[in-house]
Amino acid sequence: MEEKLLLDVEIYVAELLNKQLAPTNYYHNAIHTRKVVASITELAKSEQCSEQETFVLLLAGWFHDTGFIYTDVGHEEESVKIAQSYLKEQNLPPDTLSQVEQLILVTKKGIKPTNMLEAIIKDADCGHITSDNYLDISENLLKELNAKNEEPLSDKEWMQQNLEFLKNHTFYSDSAKQLWQSKKEINQLEIQKKLHKLSQKKNKKNKKSRFGRGVETMYRVQLKNHIELSAIADTKANILLSVNAIIISVALSNLIPKLDNPSNLFLVYPTLILMLFSVASVVLSVLSTRPKISNVAITKGMIKEKKTNILFFGNFHKMSLKDFEWGIDYLMDNEETLYNSLTKDLYYLGLVLNRKYKLLRITYTVFMFGIIISAASFIYSYYINMPL
Repeated sequence: MEEKLLLDVEIYVAELLNKQLAPTNYYHNAIHTRKVVASITELAKSEQCSEQETFVLLLAGWFHDTGFIYTDVGHEEESVKIAQSYLKEQNLPPDTLSQVEQLILVTKKGIKPTNMLEAIIKDADCGHITSDNYLDISENLLKELNAKNEEPLSDKEWMQQNLEFLKNHTFYSDSAKQLWQSKKEINQLEIQKKLHKLSQKKNKKNKKSRFGRGVETMYRVQLKNHIELSAIADTKANILLSVNAIIISVALSNLIPKLDNPSNLFLVYPTLILMLFSVASVVLSVLSTRPKISNVAITKGMIKEKKTNILFFGNFHKMSLKDFEWGIDYLMDNEETLYNSLTKDLYYLGLVLNRKYKLLRITYTVFMFGIIISAASFIYSYYINMPL
């Protein structure tokens, strides 16, 4: 009967938590409840608890966090109400219900256990601090706290709270002290290491505080805009190339062969004008899209002195793989040099854009006047050679 009831309770609690628990409960959820029940089973076996004692412990373990479906503060009392409501229907004796209630309430923060069963459930509720993936579990708890609190904790503040908790925490049952104390101390060392790394990272960030997310966003947006403008310029140049190539092809295939006829000699000059302006437009379009690559050999000294930008392929193409890898590693280790290279990249992209758009402006002007002059010359030639 006890095994069947425990199975029914497991199904009931799991369904209750999965359906009614807030999505912000990243830690206090069905997964945590199952881990607590598993820890209770381990400690109860080690403490040689009777079947009845183990049964009561497991009932309390399953229900101890169900109150989170209603509230965070005082969830233990709500958990008692849920447990009593369900277990009374199972016709359990009053003393068992009273034991379950007391075991749930002892999990409240700040309350010390007064007997072995209370010590077991109290230790089991903190069993996560001995887990091999304690840091991951701790991150879930931080995520839950930050989702519910108005003032979120930073990683460093959370690690400091974890370290303080582990230092002051005490296991109450003899089995937990024997089985879990060493694991807790290992996790305590891991927290100390992570806290040290976070402190080093913060100190390094403070030294170079002028480089932050806003600066990175500025570089990212501006470089993206420059690249898009360069692509637009190339597209415009390609349009002019295509249009003038069609004009030249039509002129070569249709107009020029007809110039041998003496009656069409008046078309010579208009055709030459059209061809001249079309060829000029093609040449200018090609010049605006022609890439320019530096022939300067980059040295390590130039990188250290911030005289070059190895992030652009036109600069590093003559470097050996070994020197290029050294240069990239140097940039990653020296944030100021890295941002200096990005600044140079932004500047030289701007110079390239300036050249492209100047040539494009000239090209479009030549093409526009070429079309107008060519059309006018054709009209004029037809007019003066029109038979009276």
